[in-house]
Amino acid sequence: MTTTCTRCEGSGFLNAEQLPDDMDVFEVGHDAVLAWVNSDTDHDVAVCDCCGDTESWHGSPGEHYGSDDPPGNDGPYAYNGGLSECH
Repeated sequence: MTTTCTRCEGSGFLNAEQLPDDMDVFEVGHDAVLAWVNSDTDHDVAVCDCCGDTESWHGSPGEHYGSDDPPGNDGPYAYNGGLSECH
């Protein structure tokens, strides 16, 4: 069962409150927001460093412990004892 990342509140992005009003990540999608993040430099919005690596996500954006990012020493959180930082 996946858990919601508490660091980014499930959005997959840090500082998502800086997104323009017409760019709700849950409405326009993660790819559209990521394209905006990479094209505009006047903000601090970034891929969450808890459920991702600041460039892309380990599994589903804003979630932990899915099939693409399992807990444990073989998963992407091995550097932190196998658990996400917000665990």
